[in-house]
Amino acid sequence: MWAEIDLCSEDLKSKRFFFCVGDWCDWGWTMRKATWGLLLLLTCAATCDQSGQNQDGEQKGPSRRGHVSVVVVGSTGDLAKKYLWQGFFNLYASQVGKGYSFSFYGGGLSPDGRGTPLLFEILKSQDCPVDVSDERCALVREQFLRLAQYRQLKTEEDYQALGQHIETQLKQEGMVEAGRLFYLSVPAFAYADIAQRVNRSCRPPGTAWLRVVLEKPFGHDSNSAQELATQLASSLKEDEMFRIDHYLGKQVVSQILPFRKGNRKLLKSIWNKHHIDRMEIVLKETLDAKGRISFYDQYGVIRDVIQNHLTEVMTLLTMSVPKNLTDCKEINRNKLKVFSALHQLDMPSAVLGQYQTYNSEVQLELNKTKDHFSLSPTYAGIAVHTTMPQFDGVPIFLVSGKLLDERVGYARITFKNNVFCAQDQTSITCRPKQIVFYIGQGQLQYPAILVSKNLFKPALVNNGWKEVIENDDTLLFGIPLSDYYIQTPVVQQEAYTELISQVFRGRRDHFVSAESLLASWKFWTPLLNSLKHTFPRPYPGGAANGNLLDFQLQGREVRFCSEALVNMIPQEKTESFQVMQGKYRSADMVSAWSKELVERLAHDLQEAAEESVQEGTPFHLALSGGSSPLALFKQLTQHHYAFPWWNTHVWMADERCVPPNEAESNFRTIHDHLLQHVHLPYFNIHPMPVQLNQRLCVEEDGGALVYEQDIARLVNSSSFSYVLLGVGFDGHTASLFPGNRLGSSGERLVALTESPLKPHQRMSLTFGAINRARRVSVLIMGKGKHELVTQLSRIKDTPDRWPITKIQPVNGRLVWYIDYDALLGQ
Repeated sequence: MWAEIDLCSEDLKSKRFFFCVGDWCDWGWTMRKATWGLLLLLTCAATCDQSGQNQDGEQKGPSRRGHVSVVVVGSTGDLAKKYLWQGFFNLYASQVGKGYSFSFYGGGLSPDGRGTPLLFEILKSQDCPVDVSDERCALVREQFLRLAQYRQLKTEEDYQALGQHIETQLKQEGMVEAGRLFYLSVPAFAYADIAQRVNRSCRPPGTAWLRVVLEKPFGHDSNSAQELATQLASSLKEDEMFRIDHYLGKQVVSQILPFRKGNRKLLKSIWNKHHIDRMEIVLKETLDAKGRISFYDQYGVIRDVIQNHLTEVMTLLTMSVPKNLTDCKEINRNKLKVFSALHQLDMPSAVLGQYQTYNSEVQLELNKTKDHFSLSPTYAGIAVHTTMPQFDGVPIFLVSGKLLDERVGYARITFKNNVFCAQDQTSITCRPKQIVFYIGQGQLQYPAILVSKNLFKPALVNNGWKEVIENDDTLLFGIPLSDYYIQTPVVQQEAYTELISQVFRGRRDHFVSAESLLASWKFWTPLLNSLKHTFPRPYPGGAANGNLLDFQLQGREVRFCSEALVNMIPQEKTESFQVMQGKYRSADMVSAWSKELVERLAHDLQEAAEESVQEGTPFHLALSGGSSPLALFKQLTQHHYAFPWWNTHVWMADERCVPPNEAESNFRTIHDHLLQHVHLPYFNIHPMPVQLNQRLCVEEDGGALVYEQDIARLVNSSSFSYVLLGVGFDGHTASLFPGNRLGSSGERLVALTESPLKPHQRMSLTFGAINRARRVSVLIMGKGKHELVTQLSRIKDTPDRWPITKIQPVNGRLVWYIDYDALLGQ
């Protein structure tokens, strides 16, 4: 198999059969080779000028650089079909006449008879680079096809045969070997075995190089990535591995560091927290996951594109610019500094979504039954923060999703604008200031770097870029293109073509190192673990999503802007709900996983408070003790800043007979977790008077009567706006325990009660007070309450045995809030 014919030989032009492979020449070819040479002769004039230079204008050198064997493992797969063979064809076309010779091998699990036609069907369809003429393209393609062959690469013996074939070819044709390039376009679980076989059977001898390209994913969490790195290190050296992230080959992404370096004087004063408002790194897709479900359902959107593509862009935006942009070691060191300074992510750092038809696609492609539901997110919005002094406090939003409104990728840095325009609000000085690295697609349809004209005019990143002078009426982020300085590549290049060329040249500065990879997984794994049982918000897809996926930053946490209640499947399949509404003991029920349940309860509580305020009446809220409400208190204090606390009165549903400053006091718990964190007027706080005359819960002191009088004086008709209760394992609620006989209608509002547990004495609202309330909610959470929930669903009203069954508001509404752990016991 011969690598390339030197079409510029003067002997060939004079029709003498003198052929060159690289710069090695032979007079004694067979008639078959001579016939092929005659074919090439016919197009020599189209490919060579009379000076002996090739089309690239490079003078042929006297030295031969050697032979390169390219092996694509997984050569007929989707990635190879769409991108890899085009990249290798472009590489070959760019190297014709430059001293290298090539052989191309497509490897796969299929036998040769089946794999060969599949491979050559792909190879025939490759497009020529734009700088290659049609005549030369036909010739180069013909050569490329002659240099390619399919080989089954399934067993150890197959790799041994490949290695022996390469050695034999080199010896027979007298070629010096430059190196061997293996591209592993296969699932990651096959990497270690293939690397081992390449090392044992296909490693080149002497000084020839070995380069092995690995496609993502590189593991699915920190442990698996470390395990894979260890396995690969036993067969390959680090400088032999090229972990490819094709986003780093995108023309705009590859120019982020050059742009920052070329404009460092202009950026130095503004590339910091004092001027940057936020960074956004976004990759939106309009397609679904069909055809990729077997992979996608295991990984989800964070592992698929955020942990790698978007994270790499984040490091390029925030790392220190290296002195030498091709120094991969310095680039790697600077990336590691970025990872070491990131704040750890947890569940409140992200919001998740899943398009509504995803589950049916999973069931179809994975042969799952109709009751199978996936939690894999197809959309994620994440806020990242760093402790780097330069960017401390600047939020970095990483956002990606499928079935969104447009296909686009960009990184946008928005700057603070301290200009106030007194009259002309349309003045350019008043418009937003931003730098946009527009990766492609979307409204522009071409890659570009855009800088607001009220920032500065940037220098061109390199000679391969041009400034866009004429602009149409397109709006980008609501701003006309005329407001930007825009530069774009002269020739658009596909990412894989660029990265394959860099692998060939041995450049590593646009590839992922083992250290950087492991640092990235170390950063993302805790978040992925915390989200594994989180239900993504369902969304319809495309323009119909509206503002359903919009989220906002509150402190360092992100929240969806709008509430969404979905009811997509039957009640018995509640494990796949985000929030479900139904019936329990003939009353309304809301059920969800604990996080979503608490969010819903907090929302409903605020809604009830706002209704009272709008009606012109204070909101009277009675709270029980115990641990269940603590998550609710946290939700209210951290996320419900609009709650009308100024017009809210907080009462106690029950209290232990202990001093209010002791840890066992219900009031102390509510104070520490809620009251001290909200702006509630002092006189609107009403602890139960369990300590009077320096005594605790002595009936003669009349503490219960005092509290009842306060309720009658301040609460209209002694009807609380909202009472929040829990339920104990024995069926008690508030401090109303089994066996307590507190009468029925006409009973007092507050009473002293006895608990079977210490402290035995309690003070509690009575059934009469609770059942007068406009709204009563019972919150039940945790697997430990599953048996209780099951029993309560079956029994009749027996208040002596199960006091909770006596909670039946007269004119109000009862709602049970039960999490899935308690409802399902799962």
